Amino acid sequence: MIGISSKTIYAIAALQELGAIPDKEVLKIKEIATKASIPQNFLEQILLELKKQGLLVSIKGAYGGYKLAKSLSDITLKDVVLILESDIFSDIDQKNDPALQLFWDDLKQKVSTVFEIPLSELKNYQLKANHILNYSI
Repeated sequence: MIGISSKTIYAIAALQELGAIPDKEVLKIKEIATKASIPQNFLEQILLELKKQGLLVSIKGAYGGYKLAKSLSDITLKDVVLILESDIFSDIDQKNDPALQLFWDDLKQKVSTVFEIPLSELKNYQLKANHILNYSI
């Protein structure tokens, strides 16, 4: 039922990089790939899918690149997972055992709730990581 591929992990890293730039700016694929340590050819596929689903906007030309179509506070982990993962929240059919059906339904609801975290929360984790890093130096 639940599995997060490197595709989604890379997408979150790319979205974090794009969320860190000013609204009017864009990042080229090469810049995103370098900053987020993502293979560029794999990132291209991911960004195209996120663009197709309305999370990103691309600007063509010499000064072009990608930027967020909406704020990170309006994008949840669940949004990204539903775009890039297949059947992560799919129905599990246990009609022959009502107890198992209730169990799986309850689990799906709880997982779905956890995945509702907005990606703007990444900033809090970045601050926490910076604090830990500064503390240990």
